[in-house]
Amino acid sequence: MDVTTLLLILSAVIAATAVLALVSRRAKDVDAIEPTHQLEELPSVPGAGSGDGGAPSFGSQVAGPTTVEQVAAGSDVFAVESQIASEPAVLAEPEISRMQRLRSRLGGSNNALGRGLFAVFSRDRLDDDIWQDLTDTLIMADVGVESAFEIVQAVQEVARSRAISDPADLQGVVRGVLIDAINPGLDRSLAVERSGDVPAVVLVVGVNGTGKTTTTGKLARLLAAEDHDVLLGAADTFRAAAAEQLVTWGERAGVPVVRGAEGADPASVAFEAVSAGVDNDVDVVIVDTAGRLHTKTGLMDELSKIQRVIEKKAPVTEVLLVIDATTGQNGLVQAKTFADAVPLTGIVLTKLDGSAKGGIIIAVQRELGVPVKLVGLGEGPDDLAPFEVVTFVDELLTP
Repeated sequence: MDVTTLLLILSAVIAATAVLALVSRRAKDVDAIEPTHQLEELPSVPGAGSGDGGAPSFGSQVAGPTTVEQVAAGSDVFAVESQIASEPAVLAEPEISRMQRLRSRLGGSNNALGRGLFAVFSRDRLDDDIWQDLTDTLIMADVGVESAFEIVQAVQEVARSRAISDPADLQGVVRGVLIDAINPGLDRSLAVERSGDVPAVVLVVGVNGTGKTTTTGKLARLLAAEDHDVLLGAADTFRAAAAEQLVTWGERAGVPVVRGAEGADPASVAFEAVSAGVDNDVDVVIVDTAGRLHTKTGLMDELSKIQRVIEKKAPVTEVLLVIDATTGQNGLVQAKTFADAVPLTGIVLTKLDGSAKGGIIIAVQRELGVPVKLVGLGEGPDDLAPFEVVTFVDELLTP
């Protein structure tokens, strides 16, 4: 090999070395500007297990609004992905203005019952036909047959004791009897105060279509407006849209949302949400559960499991059953079945702004002894308010 060829080879080697050195320097410069982010495995929770005997083996961090996404199919490790709300959280209405607006809507939702009672009170004389019409009107309002007879009997006794002969004078009597039937003495407060080292836990249950997930979001907004530190748990893993819907509500209320992969074990997701609530010192965790038919025994058993798993971490302080007021007596059947699966502490009656007749409140409370604690009267974010007995009855009697 001649000298010229050797010089050419040596020049090529030197040039290649220089190029490699330049590429290496550029790579180091890029790394210094944009460090690589690596997924960090989260600490597992002691007591692993997918059944009732142990807690799920994953951890969580909350920086809200937040969602918890499963890293890979079959993996117990969840990664936290922080989501920035597309728009700032809107402040909730003060309770006074909220109740004024709901009172107006409530008055318009029960006109049929109000007109029926007004027709009874407008009769010329008090006779047997009036008592029959009053009974029929109450039954048509979903009060229930037994409750209707008891209410009419109580009205008759008062009318006799006061020697009432003018049907117009019955309005005040009916008002008082209805207030007593709904029982204003029942405790309608929400157990949402943190106790010691654990948050309050609210379990929201009900069939699909009642407004359960929407109610969960509205409740979070209501509590956040009252300066509660709230966290939402999206344990409705059977309906893909439910988790997304709850995340949207979390953004509106400015509260974090813990969710799992679609089809994940609901009890595990619920446990993870409560664990995140404990770790982050929140005041209350609200867990949305999958809507289920009250006739499906297996699905109802799943509710019992969710509660048992949650209570390995913190006691469930409220179990709220969401009932669509327009379903009438079918809502009472639902309430009975859910009460057999989980210990109900309160009822949320939704859609009272529609064709609802309102009497279901009396029927449910009479049958279960469980108070109606909240009512929903619209699709707006602030269309949820504490139930007020006197206000409800007064508007119920408005024609």
